[in-house]
Amino acid sequence: MDKTYTPQNIESNWYKTWEEKNYFAPSGQGDSYCIMIPPPNVTGSLHMGHAFQQTIMDALTRYHRMTGHNTLWQPGTDHAGIATQMVVERLLAQDDVTRHDLGRDKFIEKVWEWKEQSGGTITSQQRRLGTSVDWSRERFTMDDGLSEAVKEVFVRLYEEDLIYRGKRLVNWDPKLHTAISDLEVENKDESGFLWHFRYPLADGAKTADGKDYIVVATTRPETMLGDTAVAVHPEDERYTQLVGQFVDLPLVGRRIPIVADEYVDKDFGTGCVKITPAHDFNDYEVGKRHQTALINVFNRDAQILKQAEAFNFEGQPIEGIDCTIPEGYAELDRYDARKKIVADFEALGLLEEIKDHSLVVPRGDRSGVVIEPWLTDQWYVSAKTLAEPAIKAVEDGDIEFVPKQWENTYFSWMRDIQDWCISRQLWWGHQIPAWYDNDGNVYVGRTEDEVRTKHNLAADLELRQDEDVLDTWFSSALWTFSTLGWPHDEEALKTFHSTDVLVTGFDIIFFWVARMIMMTLHFIKNEDGTPQVPFKKVYVTGLIRDEQGQKMSKSKGNVLDPIDLIDGIELDNLVEKRTSGMMQPQLKQKIEKATRKAFPEGFAESGTDALRFTLTSLASLGRDIKFDVKRLEGYRNFCNKIWNAARYVQMNTEDESGNALDCGQNGGDIELSVADRWIISRLQSVEADVQKYYEQYRFDLMSQTLYEFIWNEYCDWYLELSKPVFWNENSTEAQLRGTRRTLVRVLETTLRLIHPIMPFISEEIWQSIKGLAGVEGDSIMLQAFPVADESKIDQQAEQDIEWLKGVIVGVRNIRGEMNIAPSKALDLLFRNGSEDDKQRLTNNENFLKALAKLETITWLNEGDEAPMSATQLVGQMEVLVPMAGLIDKDAEIARLTKELEKLEKDIQRIAGKLNNENFVSKAPEAVVAKEKAKLDEMSTASSKLNEQMEAIKNM
Repeated sequence: MDKTYTPQNIESNWYKTWEEKNYFAPSGQGDSYCIMIPPPNVTGSLHMGHAFQQTIMDALTRYHRMTGHNTLWQPGTDHAGIATQMVVERLLAQDDVTRHDLGRDKFIEKVWEWKEQSGGTITSQQRRLGTSVDWSRERFTMDDGLSEAVKEVFVRLYEEDLIYRGKRLVNWDPKLHTAISDLEVENKDESGFLWHFRYPLADGAKTADGKDYIVVATTRPETMLGDTAVAVHPEDERYTQLVGQFVDLPLVGRRIPIVADEYVDKDFGTGCVKITPAHDFNDYEVGKRHQTALINVFNRDAQILKQAEAFNFEGQPIEGIDCTIPEGYAELDRYDARKKIVADFEALGLLEEIKDHSLVVPRGDRSGVVIEPWLTDQWYVSAKTLAEPAIKAVEDGDIEFVPKQWENTYFSWMRDIQDWCISRQLWWGHQIPAWYDNDGNVYVGRTEDEVRTKHNLAADLELRQDEDVLDTWFSSALWTFSTLGWPHDEEALKTFHSTDVLVTGFDIIFFWVARMIMMTLHFIKNEDGTPQVPFKKVYVTGLIRDEQGQKMSKSKGNVLDPIDLIDGIELDNLVEKRTSGMMQPQLKQKIEKATRKAFPEGFAESGTDALRFTLTSLASLGRDIKFDVKRLEGYRNFCNKIWNAARYVQMNTEDESGNALDCGQNGGDIELSVADRWIISRLQSVEADVQKYYEQYRFDLMSQTLYEFIWNEYCDWYLELSKPVFWNENSTEAQLRGTRRTLVRVLETTLRLIHPIMPFISEEIWQSIKGLAGVEGDSIMLQAFPVADESKIDQQAEQDIEWLKGVIVGVRNIRGEMNIAPSKALDLLFRNGSEDDKQRLTNNENFLKALAKLETITWLNEGDEAPMSATQLVGQMEVLVPMAGLIDKDAEIARLTKELEKLEKDIQRIAGKLNNENFVSKAPEAVVAKEKAKLDEMSTASSKLNEQMEAIKNM
């Protein structure tokens, strides 16, 4: 092994070897274990969420591979309809070309070209992360097999009356000209206005206070052209006498009813709400309850139509409603129409007032424009029918959520499920397998030829395919079974379905998890005809945030790139990366300043294993996970610790020529020291705990257990306890063999324990020590995962070593408190010890003298007076170090006095801050808490130093 641990030198080489040797493929032996990777967007690059979840999935996969399962981790990417189309359109725009210039077919060719050339960024980054997916089975949601599965599902659902086409309200992006899902809408807090308009009462009606108008409040004046009612709360005494009356809609002249509906908040605004069912989701429900018309006033660009359109709630046109648009409004942009409406209301004396108002504005996550609820013809899945068995599967425990409380989120969505809009007005995606004739008749089939045959259509009948494509969530809803070859290749499906666990975020429980459950239960059946679940467990992870708990976003400049953390990045390059593309100078300056302050030295190279271990250590069952780069630095040191421990083992199990010493593998007599028996015993407990934590998905507790065992017990204690055996000239060959064997075998076992989380360093070290441990094999990833052996648990050895550690720590504490050099040999006294204590001393005296650096050890008899000593307790036993001649009393008092004076100044400074009302009230809560913690820490230190001072004065 090299003297220094350099992750870059080992990681790429090992991954290449693993992949070339096809180690990631299912073994074909044992019970199956399968995980489906949540397919990342083909346009994307690895972000911290990916790194976090894929580390967990890889740990589970490697663990089950080592426990003898026939393991498949299925990879693939999503075609990402909107995102991909936008990327390619931007590339075309560089040559002043639009997709419309090319036409649909040529544009799709361009997208495929881009995918082949640039669409593999994220898969190469996944390799850097060490993901052991079976790349030979990689899928893409637009490949031939998945495309066929999508058509098959669409056609079958249509034939079962579970897919239909209807006119409904959708989230419409006026820039991208497509419907989008709720997940693609970002609700932003923004400042706006609340306009109060007077609507004249019809037929001479009056309000309770004698007015001939009512006042409605709106944040979107432009939609009033489509008003079909005014709603008031049924218990609002101001308006109860007006329910059933009418108003004359200003500018338009339409007569619309006043209705009573509990949707209205009588304490908000004026208590009167204009109802525009074709342009607001809440209004749509109110209008449906009162069976008003749906009047659409916008085109796809969110411009005012020349003539409004009226429909009923079945999407059928309504005759007899005046759909005239007022003069001067046709083709106006919605915001220009807003200005004109406000001006016209003011000119008519109908503008009551305008108030500043904070509101939540829905914006498209890709386009950034305000999303418009818009009435369009779309394809829908009848979700309620599919939801019933999906709810039952979770209720019955066929699918379990981890943590369990996420089942409540699932149920709340599923029990109130609405039909799912599955069509998108894009070119890139699965084109809907429906054809229309010139009379508007629709025919659904897998191909045009099938449509013509099934419906006996004439060969010369002109048909055109629906131009819309399916929502990307539609194809990803089939992910667990379409990737395994459905509807043709049943063999892989029989072997690996149902899959074992889905690892995903809480934000897509409804959009993806629920839809996979619905689709899979409907299409995949067991041999007895019962529905099959897509996965047995759903492990819902928290969201990775920055160290302050803020969501990572480019606009905040707090995004962390996993590859930067793995490879390291200089500060200037990090600043450039975080600010590139920012158009606002002030924001750019702010991000640069924050980055330079937070990471003054950029990121040092950590390597993949350190990042993976950091991520698993954070994998609690909480909703939010704070990522602190300092923690990553700590686990980089942990890798160094493992590396250096392995080098120590090699040095003590090989001779100077690198030949293996006898480690007791060849039948020679061995004698295990109490330290050997202790570390072997502790290893059994760790193995049992690790297995338990895998079953519980408690990666945080597993990481903590491994860290404590490796760093504190194996490296800090056992390696030190092994040294007296090697240094003692009286050690027998059997004792040497016993310690050598324990050193190397415990290390080899520990490497297998950490391999699922830290694959690279474990493989590299294992290859260099496997022979010493008497193990054969080509790769650690193909070795058996360690299993606890209760017969090796040695309670006596554990108690003895805990006693020994207590004494050694006690002596070290005395050295530290009294500023005694570590090299100074001490005399040690024991008092009030039991017979067990005396026996333990007899058995472990050599260890104690070597590790505590002791000259003599003496038991004080009952009644013996001890000299002036520093004392520590180990249980009831006193451990005493006589102070005479060890320290310069006057010099030590002077040193402590100086240290106390400095500490007192710091205490006064921080106390002054905390007593300052301005500081406490204005500073962030976290900053105040940090200062209070500092003060407590310094006060405790001051007390200890004063106690130490008094002890020395009394010597």
